[in-house]
Amino acid sequence: MSDDTARPSPEEIILYEKDPATKIATITLNRPGFLNAPTIAARQRYADLVLRANVDDDVKVLVIRGVGDHFGSGADLPEMAGMFNGDEDYSPLPEFRIGADEDVKYPPRDSYRYIANVTNLYADARFGLRSLQDFKKISIIEAKGYCYGWHFYQAADADIVISSDEALFGHSAFRYVGWAARQWQWATMMGIRPFMEMVFTGRPFTAQEMKDLHFVNSVVPRDRLEDEVMKYALACSRNRPADTIVMQKTFFEVFKQSQGEYMGSILAGWLEGMLPAVKEDGSGIAVDGATFEKGLAAAVKDNDSQFPPEWRLSYKGRAQKS
Repeated sequence: MSDDTARPSPEEIILYEKDPATKIATITLNRPGFLNAPTIAARQRYADLVLRANVDDDVKVLVIRGVGDHFGSGADLPEMAGMFNGDEDYSPLPEFRIGADEDVKYPPRDSYRYIANVTNLYADARFGLRSLQDFKKISIIEAKGYCYGWHFYQAADADIVISSDEALFGHSAFRYVGWAARQWQWATMMGIRPFMEMVFTGRPFTAQEMKDLHFVNSVVPRDRLEDEVMKYALACSRNRPADTIVMQKTFFEVFKQSQGEYMGSILAGWLEGMLPAVKEDGSGIAVDGATFEKGLAAAVKDNDSQFPPEWRLSYKGRAQKS
């Protein structure tokens, strides 16, 4: 998919429903053919729906899940390729909910602000990355298959993560950039030493590894995943009234802020904005026009083959022998 006309609408990608009887709402990522990659507009719809559930008195618990075999492998990077490949017609303004026809001049490509303006958005709940961090009710992630990139952020911010036993957690950005937005949250939730291993090697972690690190609450076979999620969701919805939940979440928010969550999010945004200053040395994947022309998926695949099978990002690659 290379143009907006070929992409489904935000309403098609991000589905929402609620059950006032149980007070459980569900956000479903519905783009299985593209591993549930949300577009820019879909990420914004996601943020709006999290805010809606936060206000809605019919909602105490929010479940986030994906259609198909995977929770998701990250955002729609081809949609953002123009930021790196020199496409003169590309504008980052949609990231800011600003139309191309509005009287707003975006900073030039050779400025620090060109990319940094976008990466700084990742610390803002209104733009679909940090949204669950500010959610004052209970959020539950149903993880399966790939839980990479944007989807891995959601797992870090959620209150409870239920995973199928074959799920993989990580971010390909550790291989093609070297860092990613809001790294503080992963470092805190996983523990600094194992997270450093993930960043330095770029390898994904299995569901059981994440359970051992206390990042995942429960690991079950794939055919029991939905039932396990519902068990947790119903228990949370029946346990205490919504006012109590908001008070509980306020306590946890104060705890996270005492550790510097928001400062860490801002710092990671700054770090991502420094990408154009990186001097490539021939190793890994260079995030440049040539890479995007080849196709980022193809570049990641080629890079994946350099690593031991059990450290590869793709299931197909992990199944192959060295």
